[in-house]
Amino acid sequence: MKPGKNSLRKKRVRQIACAIGAVLVATVLAFNLPGQRPKSDGAALTGLASQMRHDPTAWTHDEKDASQMLRDIRDADVAAIGVSPSAILVSRRDGSKYFVTDHNATFSHALLLGEPKADQAAAPYQLVWLPDADIRSGGARWIEVFDQVRDAISVLLPLLLIGGMVWFMRREMRGGASLLSRAPTLRFDDVIGAGEAKAALADIRGYLSDPKQFTAMGVRAPCGILMVGGPGVGKTRLAQALAGECGASFISITGSYFSAKYYGVGIQKVKHLFELARKNAPTVIFIDEADGLAKRTDTGGGPVEAESNRIINQLLAEMDGFASNEGVIIVAATNHPDNLDEALRRPGRFDRTVQVRLPDREDRARIFRFYAEKLKSRAADIDYDQLARLTTGLSPATVAMVVNQAGLVARKAGDTQIAAKHFMEAIKIARIGDVSGAERALSEDERNRIAVHEAGHGLVAALLGTGTLEEVTILPRGGALGVALITKQQDKHLYRETEIRNEIQVLLGGRNAEILSFAEASSGAASDLQEASRISLDMVSKFGFNSDGDLFSLAALPSQYAGLQMKGAIEQANVLLKELNELCYGLLHAYEPVLRAIADELLEQETVPGETVYRLIREHKSTLKIVHEPAAA
Repeated sequence: MKPGKNSLRKKRVRQIACAIGAVLVATVLAFNLPGQRPKSDGAALTGLASQMRHDPTAWTHDEKDASQMLRDIRDADVAAIGVSPSAILVSRRDGSKYFVTDHNATFSHALLLGEPKADQAAAPYQLVWLPDADIRSGGARWIEVFDQVRDAISVLLPLLLIGGMVWFMRREMRGGASLLSRAPTLRFDDVIGAGEAKAALADIRGYLSDPKQFTAMGVRAPCGILMVGGPGVGKTRLAQALAGECGASFISITGSYFSAKYYGVGIQKVKHLFELARKNAPTVIFIDEADGLAKRTDTGGGPVEAESNRIINQLLAEMDGFASNEGVIIVAATNHPDNLDEALRRPGRFDRTVQVRLPDREDRARIFRFYAEKLKSRAADIDYDQLARLTTGLSPATVAMVVNQAGLVARKAGDTQIAAKHFMEAIKIARIGDVSGAERALSEDERNRIAVHEAGHGLVAALLGTGTLEEVTILPRGGALGVALITKQQDKHLYRETEIRNEIQVLLGGRNAEILSFAEASSGAASDLQEASRISLDMVSKFGFNSDGDLFSLAALPSQYAGLQMKGAIEQANVLLKELNELCYGLLHAYEPVLRAIADELLEQETVPGETVYRLIREHKSTLKIVHEPAAA
C-alpha cells in the first residue's frame, strides 16, 4: 500500500473519531454535567436542528443500530445529529431520518476513548442537544420499566422478607389463641347428665362469680381443673357451661397448641395465652387433649425434647402464680391422665380431678329426646326408655350420631318422618355395623351353621338372664356374619363372679351349639374364644376368682416380672374355661328342641325377635313339666 493512501486513510479516521468524540462529549455532559450542557438557544437553531428541538417525532419511525450511524458519519453523509438522554437522532443529507437507541448512554460511554484532539477538523454536521426529548422504542421502554422494577425489588425484597419473618414470628407466638366473640351462653342445666362433674365444678363457679368470698376467708381456689373421661362424654360442653355460668371469657385450645416450628416460640405462646387471659379476666382457659403436652424428659435426647421441657416448665411457672392469676381458671380435658407430667398434677397446678362419666339410662333417654325433638319424627311412636336401654355404654356424642343416623335411615327408606324402626336400625348400625351383602356369598351349609351358632348365643343368654335378648339375626353386619343382640337393663360398674361366669357361657354358646348339632365346631367361634379367654384370665389373675383360692393379682407386678408368672394363670384360666364349657353344653343339650326351633326360624325369617325366643323357652319348660309329672307319680 502506498504512503499517500495511508495518510489519507488516517486523516479520515481522525475526522470520524472527531465526530464521535463530539457526540460522546455532548452525551456525557448531558447526563453527568447538567450545568455545563451545550448552550443552544432555540432561536439560534435553523432547519433540521430546529425541527429536532421542537418536534423529534419524525425521527422515531425508523430505528437503526450504531454501526449504521458510524458508516454514515464516516461517509460524511450526516447533516445533523441530535443527542437526547435515551437516543441519538440522525439526519442524512438525502433527507432520510432515523434514531439510534442509546440506553443509559452505554454506546456513548463505550466510544468515549475516541475523543478527538484539539487540532482535528470539526465535524461537517450540526450537533444539537435535546434535553427534553423522549425517543425510545417499545423495547427500550420495557427495558427501562424492567430495570426500575428490578431496582425497586432489590431494595424492597429484603425489607419484605424481614417484615414477613417478623409478622410470621409474631403470629406463631400468638398461636391462634383468641377469646370467643361472646361469652358462652351454655349453662349447667343445658348439659344433660354429668351430675358428679357439675357438683365438682360448683366451687369453681363460685370463685369466678365472686372471688372475694374465697379471699376474705383466706381460701385459695383451685388453679386448674383436670377433666378425665372417655371420648364424647361432654368435657368440652362442661367447660363452656362453667364459663357461661359465671359470665367468664372463654379460650379454647388443644395440647398441641404449644408446639411450634421455631425454637422458643412455644414459650412465647404460653406467655401470650396467660397475658390474654389475665387481661380479660374472669377467663376460663380450656385445653382439650391435654395429654398432647406429653411429659418432661431428662434423657437429653435432642432439641425437640429440650423445647418440650421448656414449654412445660413455662406452663408450670405461669400456673404457679409468678404473676397474678386471679380470675383465671385452667380446665384441661384428657382421655389419658397418666400421660401428663407429674408436676402438672400436684397441688397448685391441676389440683382437682373431675371424673366425667358416661350417662346412665335416664340421662340417655333425655339425650335421645333432646336430639329427636330437632328432627321431624313421630314422637308418639318412639319409646325413649327402650332406646336408652338399647344403648348402654354409649356416650352422648354417640347418641347424637345415632339420632342423626336414624334420619339417614328414614331418608334411605323413602319415609318423610323418623319412626321407632329407624331408631332401632340406627342403634344396630352404631353397635354392630351396617348390613352388608356378604350373605350372597354364603353357601347353604354356612347359613345353617351361622343360624345354629347365633341361636346358641341367644338361647344361653335368655336362659341365664345375662341381659335382655332383643333379637337374633343371621344378616351380616359389619364384620360379623350374624348377631345375637343382648342389652342390659341398667348400667353396671360391678360384676359378681356368677355374672362373669354367665357371660363366658354366653360366649361359648355358639361353639357348643355347633358341636351339639354338627358334632364339630367351626372357625366362626374364634372371636368368642378370644374374648372368653381374656375374661377368664382376668378372673384368675386380677379378680381372685380361681379354684385354688390364690388371691395374688398379677396386675401388682411390673410388666417385666408379670410375664414370668403368666403360665400358671393361663393354666388356671384354661381349667375355668373347660368347666364353664361343660356347663354350657349341658344347658344347650337340655334345650336342644328350642335351639333347633330358633335355628329354623332364622333360616326362614333371617331375624328372630327376642320375644319369640322367650316364648319357645316357656313352651319347652311347660312340656318338660307335663312329661315329668306322670313319671313322678
